[in-house]
Amino acid sequence: MNIGPHFLRNNVFVAPMAGVTDRPFRQLCKQLGAGYAVSEMAASDPRLWASEKTARRINHDGEMEPKAVQIAGADPAMLADCARFNVERGAQIIDINMGCPVKKVCQSWCGSALLQNETLVAQILEAVVGAVDVPVTLKFRTGWDRQHKNALTIARMAEASGIAMLTLHGRTRADGYGGEAEYDTIAAVKAAVGIPVVANGDITTSEKARFVLDYTRADAVMIGRAAQGRPWIFREIDHFLRTGEHLPAPTVKEVRALMQEHLPAHYAFYGEYMGLRTARKHIGWYVRDLPGGEDFRQRMNRLESCEEQLQAVDAFFESQLLHGKRLQYGLHADQPRLAA
Repeated sequence: MNIGPHFLRNNVFVAPMAGVTDRPFRQLCKQLGAGYAVSEMAASDPRLWASEKTARRINHDGEMEPKAVQIAGADPAMLADCARFNVERGAQIIDINMGCPVKKVCQSWCGSALLQNETLVAQILEAVVGAVDVPVTLKFRTGWDRQHKNALTIARMAEASGIAMLTLHGRTRADGYGGEAEYDTIAAVKAAVGIPVVANGDITTSEKARFVLDYTRADAVMIGRAAQGRPWIFREIDHFLRTGEHLPAPTVKEVRALMQEHLPAHYAFYGEYMGLRTARKHIGWYVRDLPGGEDFRQRMNRLESCEEQLQAVDAFFESQLLHGKRLQYGLHADQPRLAA
């Protein structure tokens, strides 16, 4: 599929997640089969553009194309300026955030809180689309609560304003990340518009991705939390969608090599002090459900240098070879077994 002039190699995408989908992680996901990835959301307030946090979020140096930046805010003129600012710095696609349910964001009337003001939504869409000559996409939710679902209205407004693609999370703002995502609204939006629609929410397995695509007729799926610590999920889902067959779990040797790539890139991106600390959550996700993973996570969190952390991770994955050449998820630490 395409977003404007950009051809995407498949229809399995990485969801933008604050504090997770930084440049090193996005790059790794793309290398492991993701057809498309969007940055963490960047604030539209120009007073924040020079901050270290925002500078990192819009840093795409050396990243595989297309380079997409998600912007967040509630002022149409500021969002338009923010879009121009990012395009001038290499963004090839601008994504507007109207999906974040986090209280801090919604209290500023940003993210999914915008869905309560359809007039303002229309003004934002028109301002941003008119400000740049690159494709503009929209990520949003089904409504602000279950009694006020307006995804169809928003989708039609978006198409009319020139939005190039829609990503719809099958929850309302009030749902947060609780309960189960619903896909009827995504199916209705897909049937109502002529632009690509991406389904998002609770897509955790290859079978679930196939079901959601068939049920909604969406053009693509977007994977969020299921990719944390498991960036190879994109190639697994892509392979299953193309062949109907499952790929085997990655080998211990492969994941060990991935960690030797991911962690140094993470340290270089954040610096020694912050890199050590922000890497802990990624490492925790990688080792969860592996034999001895929880004990290792607790010990690893006490290490105080990047070198020690990297060496400890390498040794942990070396130890996984005791359980077989492939990762053994769900195998309890006191039940070792050899596996192919």
